[in-house]
Amino acid sequence: MFYFTRWKALAIILIALAVCLVAVPIVFPEARVMALPAWAQRWLVLALDPHGNSSVLLEVDSNYVKKAALDGIRDDVRRALRDARIGYQGLAAKPDSVELRITDETKLPAALAKLRELWQPPGPRDERSVEIADGGGGRVLITVPQMAMTERMRQTVEQSIPIVERRINQLGTVVPLIQPQGANRILVEVLGLQDTSRLKELLGKTAKLEIRLVDTTVTPDQAQQGSAPLDSEVLMSFASPKIPYVVKKQVLVSGGDMTDAQPSFDRRSGEALVSFRFNTAGSRKFAQATAENVGQPFAIVLDNEVISAPIVREPITGGSGQISGNFTAEQANDLAILLRAGALPAPLTVIDERSKI
Repeated sequence: MFYFTRWKALAIILIALAVCLVAVPIVFPEARVMALPAWAQRWLVLALDPHGNSSVLLEVDSNYVKKAALDGIRDDVRRALRDARIGYQGLAAKPDSVELRITDETKLPAALAKLRELWQPPGPRDERSVEIADGGGGRVLITVPQMAMTERMRQTVEQSIPIVERRINQLGTVVPLIQPQGANRILVEVLGLQDTSRLKELLGKTAKLEIRLVDTTVTPDQAQQGSAPLDSEVLMSFASPKIPYVVKKQVLVSGGDMTDAQPSFDRRSGEALVSFRFNTAGSRKFAQATAENVGQPFAIVLDNEVISAPIVREPITGGSGQISGNFTAEQANDLAILLRAGALPAPLTVIDERSKI
């Protein structure tokens, strides 16, 4: 009869438990493994492959965050002064401020009061998110204080982390290690992944999807020569060779209204597609937009590139559709992943990457 000391018996039991845990990915389906707590998933991967992992350091585009903030302020100013029936000229978002001139200087005090009311802090100790100054001669200058801009960057990093995690999870890997680094950076470590090329491709796209009308009042050549209407802009095609399109700035439906996106294929041509479905609000907006523009082309825009510009043949009321753009099967799958995960609030740039084999 074999006899084991207490510490040897305990060691055998612990080793047996460890072997059972390592065998979990083999014995149980992936869905069961993915249901485990994040720490357990990471431990399993380290047990299976203690050396194979990749990390990338991402940096949030601070210029994009600043421009988005100033563009939002400009739009708020336009609405506020229009509602107050105060005339103005030269409203524009500059690199560091929003500027305008009140047409009737006697209404300048009322305009300043209306604008300050817009950004009145909720509490006596809260700092203003913007500063509004009288520039003289009816001019108004609006800037964002550095403290407020730092807070916007913090919020952008915070909002980006769950979107980055959802994108990586769609690759079929275990829960990644994601944490903020400093004021505007995010460190991503994916255990068990040695090739970062596809990871960088997925994380390097903002995935801001918009459906807009194509402006047919001018040709792309005319628009590029400076004849584009104020409410339109020139965007290039996603596929090469690059083709210019004149597209309305107004967004009819955005990717935020999308509930699902899946890769698919055209049964007749075999072309790779992305099938999508909108939520109730998006379905309503899409149906109204297509009903009002039958016979007109509309552009499907991803990160300011036109994927396709089909003509509306009839109202689309089912709340679903397809995106085509000469995709490969992998491109269609990656686009579906990006749309399902949602758009990033700002572009991310890979500034460092490391792999361990």
